[in-house]
Amino acid sequence: MTRLPDTGYIPTAEELASIQEWFAAYDAVSAKRDVERMADMAVFPLNLVSDDSAGNGASAQWDRQQFVRTMTQVMGDGSDDITFESVRTPVLLSPAMAVVFTDSTMTMEGRTQHLRYADILIRQEGRWAFQTMLQGGWGDNLR
Repeated sequence: MTRLPDTGYIPTAEELASIQEWFAAYDAVSAKRDVERMADMAVFPLNLVSDDSAGNGASAQWDRQQFVRTMTQVMGDGSDDITFESVRTPVLLSPAMAVVFTDSTMTMEGRTQHLRYADILIRQEGRWAFQTMLQGGWGDNLR
């Protein structure tokens, strides 16, 4: 078992399970390339943090329209099978805030890619939603 950092808040087993369930649902809609449903699972404006090809940090805020447009381009039309195998480490800062670190393997068109990223999720009206996405290598696309 991974030792979680001390944030002053100790999550319940149910809270940790709810995050894993949220990500299972998100992975399922991602695999189907259901970008509109993916957008339903976010809070806008959505913060994006990355780095660019020159090695500089980059950030942006996207509205729903920008998210749908960009993710549709990135993910394609859904004609190819895509699978995700992910190990997630959630760190809850409170009952309504979590930073989730992910190590993932994505397989698409017979090619496998390893990904490492983090998301900040917030809970609103009893439901988790992602609010910030952090992943290296996307900064040139944020401009």
